[in-house]
Amino acid sequence: MTRRRWPMGGWTAADIPDLHGRRAIVTGANSGIGYHTALQLARRGAAVVLACRSAERGQAAYDRVTAAVPDGDVTLGSLDLADLGSVRAFAARHSGAPLDILVNNAGVMALPRRTTADGFEMQFGTNHLGHFALTGLLLPALLAASAPRVVTVTSGLAWMGRMRFDDLQGERRYWKWAAYGQAKLANLIFTKELARREPGLLSVAAHPGYAATNLQHAGPRMEGNKLMDRAVAFGNVLIAQPATAGALPSLYAATAPGVQNGACYGPRGLQTRGAPAKVVMPPQAAKPELGRRLWEVSESLTGVTYAAPANP
Repeated sequence: MTRRRWPMGGWTAADIPDLHGRRAIVTGANSGIGYHTALQLARRGAAVVLACRSAERGQAAYDRVTAAVPDGDVTLGSLDLADLGSVRAFAARHSGAPLDILVNNAGVMALPRRTTADGFEMQFGTNHLGHFALTGLLLPALLAASAPRVVTVTSGLAWMGRMRFDDLQGERRYWKWAAYGQAKLANLIFTKELARREPGLLSVAAHPGYAATNLQHAGPRMEGNKLMDRAVAFGNVLIAQPATAGALPSLYAATAPGVQNGACYGPRGLQTRGAPAKVVMPPQAAKPELGRRLWEVSESLTGVTYAAPANP
């Protein structure tokens, strides 16, 4: 029997190994990349927690996954990454058993300036600080697993990012795309620094390329920009790859053999579409001094200190 392949060849969801006996958490699993990541992990036998902010959308996603995988082990969990109290409560509920796979997927993109429940700029607070805190709080459960992986979802727009440590929260100057680039660059720096600090787990980044999801609509709709909202919808139809394809880099990073610690995986076709492959990261993502500084700032802001110290 010939295995189905992604157009032009390459790794597909059919290549995911058997995951029975493995436990996974996927943040932002109610739609888009997160939903399809969680669905495929459940199909391959993993016990999957759908970590969702909206109870209504989370329930709808849970119903869809359990309908598609009626014998699956699927749980719905409440998680708002823009609220450290919610992050702590979620971690307390789901840290009792070894955790094999954590997919830090949830995020917001190009919003007008808003703040989280803890006063952080929304994009930096949700995309980076929320996941930094969640990973740290779940670290004992991860290290209790035999071969744990943390997959942090970034974006090709991390290349436009710059860490503005003198104005991380955009209080003096705010441009929504610069804030998004900074948050996505922070995801990569976090991935590399976690790989350096925690040799007991595999820390990997992934990005979906240009995938059609609800993420692109949030900013224009918050601004009431109907023209931009229509333009985004047009681009999603004509240019973007479907969310099922956008989820493949995350699934590859979470399950494939031979994945490299600290690497990033994305679409191989100019990092916009196609089968997953190891991709080049912005050079600043690998700078140890940036990793140390971001780590120290993140611990200070979130109050979450990772159990194991950095390697000398």
